[in-house]
Amino acid sequence: MGAVRRFLQSEDGPTAVEYAVMMALLLMTCIVTIKSVGDATSGIWANNNTKLSEAGF
Repeated sequence: MGAVRRFLQSEDGPTAVEYAVMMALLLMTCIVTIKSVGDATSGIWANNNTKLSEAGF
């Protein structure tokens, strides 16, 4: 019974959960940013490809 009481009073569990939530938010932010940059640059590369093809390269 003492082990359960110590576990419930310990702050290690909530701290680990907080770090996990922060890491999940950071990961989601990184994924969204990379996707947005990829979408933005995709049009640029397609335009360059078209112009190079028209120029005969």
